[in-house]
Amino acid sequence: MTLPRPPFLADPLELRSGRAIPPIRLIQIFSPEEWEELIAEWAWTLKSDYSLVTRCGGAGDMGCDVIASVDADRPDAVWDNFQCKHYDHPLVPSDIWVELGKLCHYTHTGSISIPRRYRFVAPRGVGTKLNRLLRQPDELKRQLIEVWPAKCEHGISDGVAIPLVGALRAHVEAFDFSIVGHVPPLQVIEQHSRSPHHLVRFGGGLPPRPDAETPPPAIADAESRYVRKLFDAYAENQGRPVGDVSGLVDRHAAHFRRQRQAFYCAESLRAFSRDTLPEGAFERLQNQVYTGVIETHEAPHPNGLARLRETVRHATTLQLTSSPLLGRTEPIDLHGICHQLANEDRMTWVGDDE
Repeated sequence: MTLPRPPFLADPLELRSGRAIPPIRLIQIFSPEEWEELIAEWAWTLKSDYSLVTRCGGAGDMGCDVIASVDADRPDAVWDNFQCKHYDHPLVPSDIWVELGKLCHYTHTGSISIPRRYRFVAPRGVGTKLNRLLRQPDELKRQLIEVWPAKCEHGISDGVAIPLVGALRAHVEAFDFSIVGHVPPLQVIEQHSRSPHHLVRFGGGLPPRPDAETPPPAIADAESRYVRKLFDAYAENQGRPVGDVSGLVDRHAAHFRRQRQAFYCAESLRAFSRDTLPEGAFERLQNQVYTGVIETHEAPHPNGLARLRETVRHATTLQLTSSPLLGRTEPIDLHGICHQLANEDRMTWVGDDE
């Protein structure tokens, strides 16, 4: 019996971990809580628009799941509301009446101010009928008033009837429903891809890493501590003080240029981690390197330059396995992390027992 040939050549990564699920499909199996978390992360990517993003979903949220404030320090801050709906179907008008009722009721009572924008966000988007209705604010208002007794009167607050009469009705009739709309899920995913939380949510591997910056001719203030420690090591080895680069012999000058390049490579990895991964990923890699080399650093050495050389040599041989940055980490980065640790006064080259 001959087995049929596969229709395609299998990707080795897919053989190990399975075929990746596209984000637009993955969000459909998120829990409602995960969906709200994602929307809060997404809103934070719009940094030019907002100074504060807060996830409020839960009991007593007054119909506000994720709120984003333009100037959170002002008592009259302009804000947008993102109402999260995680259903197994595209949103239809019956899915939103209670939320619009809450918006009208709580802005009428003064519990919340009227937002600049009120947007529904759902993993399957909005259906054709609702999409059309959201483009007709006057018709949206008319239908809300019509369905209020059946959909909103007993649905806004548990155990409390809120009929559409008197001042509340006048408030609804005057309300500008053009602020109500929706955000397509593909837009959320595309903009969320700029978030350091994107890879944690969706996987797919780290993007290519930009080239490291070339060290500038002048020593920057941010690198002064590790540079001073290098000069101390060179001075000890040369037998005379070293105040700046001009005081280095040729072999030490070449070595110094390599150390600065390593430091700047490690700094570029730090920036890459900050832009692509959640906070703390790079610091965990630093700590792994520190743990791996500290015994070598503290062992007896004939002088500070020998301690430096042996420590950074050992760093490049470490078998690190648990950092998400490893696929984008080069040996020179591990070398440079040693200088970052020196710059943070976690290691030094001259002054320990030798």
